[in-house]
Amino acid sequence: MIEVDVVDGVGVVRLAHGKVNALDLEVCRAIGQTMRDLDDREGPVRAVVVTGAGRAFSAGVDLKRVADGGAPYVAEFLPALSEAFRSVFDLGKPVVAAVNGHAIAGGCVLAAACDRRIMAAGSGTIGVPELRVGVPFPASALEIMRFALGPVAARSVIFDGANHGPEAALALGLVDELSEPDALLDRALAVAGRMAADIPADTFRHTKAQVRQEANERLDRIAEPATVELWTTAATDGRIRAFMERTMGSDRE
Repeated sequence: MIEVDVVDGVGVVRLAHGKVNALDLEVCRAIGQTMRDLDDREGPVRAVVVTGAGRAFSAGVDLKRVADGGAPYVAEFLPALSEAFRSVFDLGKPVVAAVNGHAIAGGCVLAAACDRRIMAAGSGTIGVPELRVGVPFPASALEIMRFALGPVAARSVIFDGANHGPEAALALGLVDELSEPDALLDRALAVAGRMAADIPADTFRHTKAQVRQEANERLDRIAEPATVELWTTAATDGRIRAFMERTMGSDRE
């Protein structure tokens, strides 16, 4: 589900799960564990690049698993999803997203949790269509989108629910720069390596925690029974399956 390589001190974390790297319970737990392992202060990894295998970065939550699993699955899955997001958001080393293809819903949030986002030019899209699916954002996803885009732009992107091509994504701030597809990983490695080389590790870790402090304090205070309830309703009342049918049998958010 997760492949990890180390290139010149930069850990390359590659989602490799099915055709579109959909986020299910197991892959979310694997993301969390992988990021915790890479956050080792004494480890050889100085920075991290997150990317996807194949044609997608991540096409979002595996909605079929949610619809099939119902309330018991939702109760396990949503905390694992939030933990996956926060494990990237809070990792105390530079984290760069190499968005190699579609980054939809949870995939977009995962990219937004990174310190810098580089997207391949071409046909890939990025966006957060959760509300069109009929499910609310977990608090972690909302905070990460606000942090990445600012409150005004985040509100616009969230309520619009559209997916955007690379040029539009750059204009909206969903990504920081574009790269030719063949050069994407090398560019991400260069950016991550430079960030690690230019800023002392202890200073980067402390400053990253400072700039995220307010978001994390809000998250630590939030309980989400209403979010869990609405996801459970969506899993059982047919709206998720209807969305999947409208999007040609997709298994993503």
